[in-house]
Amino acid sequence: MPDDRPVALDEYPIHQVPLSMKHLATGDRNAYDRCIFHVFDHQGRALLILGLGVYPNVGVIDAYATLRQGDTLYAVRASDALRDDTRMELAVGPLRIQVERPLKDFVLTCAADPGDPDGLSYEINWSADFPALWEPHHLQRRGDRLTLEGRRFVQAGGCDGWIRAGGEELRLSAGEWTGTRDRSWGVRPLPGEDGGRSADEHPTQGFHWIWSPVRFEDRFLMIVTQEDADGYRSLNDATLVRPGERDLQLGWPRTDITYRPGTRHPESAVVHLAHPLDGKPLELGVEVLTSSPLAVGAGYPPADDWQHGSWRGRDWTDRRSYDLSDPAGHPLAAYGVTDHAARFTLDGRTGHGIFEHGSFGRHDPSGFTGFDSVAP
Repeated sequence: MPDDRPVALDEYPIHQVPLSMKHLATGDRNAYDRCIFHVFDHQGRALLILGLGVYPNVGVIDAYATLRQGDTLYAVRASDALRDDTRMELAVGPLRIQVERPLKDFVLTCAADPGDPDGLSYEINWSADFPALWEPHHLQRRGDRLTLEGRRFVQAGGCDGWIRAGGEELRLSAGEWTGTRDRSWGVRPLPGEDGGRSADEHPTQGFHWIWSPVRFEDRFLMIVTQEDADGYRSLNDATLVRPGERDLQLGWPRTDITYRPGTRHPESAVVHLAHPLDGKPLELGVEVLTSSPLAVGAGYPPADDWQHGSWRGRDWTDRRSYDLSDPAGHPLAAYGVTDHAARFTLDGRTGHGIFEHGSFGRHDPSGFTGFDSVAP
């Protein structure tokens, strides 16, 4: 029998190029298509981060979930071979994302491990409160080589359901928990990528990143900035979404961050914005409630125990917990991005969202002089 047959996705009028949906238009091994969800309470007791990705040109599908409670981080990771039907059923091992209504309602599930009653499990209904918002087209080069190109959108909403871990059950309820999510696809480096001459002749001197979706009761705010070592900004956006009204662009966001002494861990921040019509200054206050480094458990670089897109064989599942009380126990986390659940204030309103931040290497605007430089 021939190996190449139409797949179920080919039944739908969604083709972009004259190929089966089994194949991508690019042969780049770094092609990816994935999502991330955040679920957190408004007191900083718990931060759940979960996601799922497919990597068609390396034949991998994987997913992860991490829950921070106190100083313990519970993690579940799963990976498998990408099959023709996998992209229509978003499930790997015990982890599942069920699309009830696209861009609106989702069911997020992590099945319990019968052999580990204190391990992580959950069932959550995640519902969007605002329409999805495109983020700026994300391009990144090293020398002349394109290393990252991503299309992304972001959303915020509410959630209900339950989370169990460590012998405790958390009940999620409206008004006390917030959810955000990001959906992206394109190309970005996978483990094993050889940077070659471009990496050798164009070493990274510094990277400074802020990604912040914020949900207020009647509006949604998205801020994203990326800067090089000298402060040159390659990504910039601040957009306010209000149902039934035209989106507002709130200028060139400038962020003053108060770091924990001796670290680059933000404890609070002020993001300076401006109204597009009259230039009136607006200040977004940020109070960090709890934090989860993506390099610990969640598979983001520079994690050394598992990264997205890695081939671990068929039906691979891994469950573990981490002690986050001693930062020295996870030194690589300082060189990766950390997601901070936070309380925000803007123009008399209080909201909740994620203040995702990564700063490593030199960053002249912050006064950081190198990879070992920290706040005084």
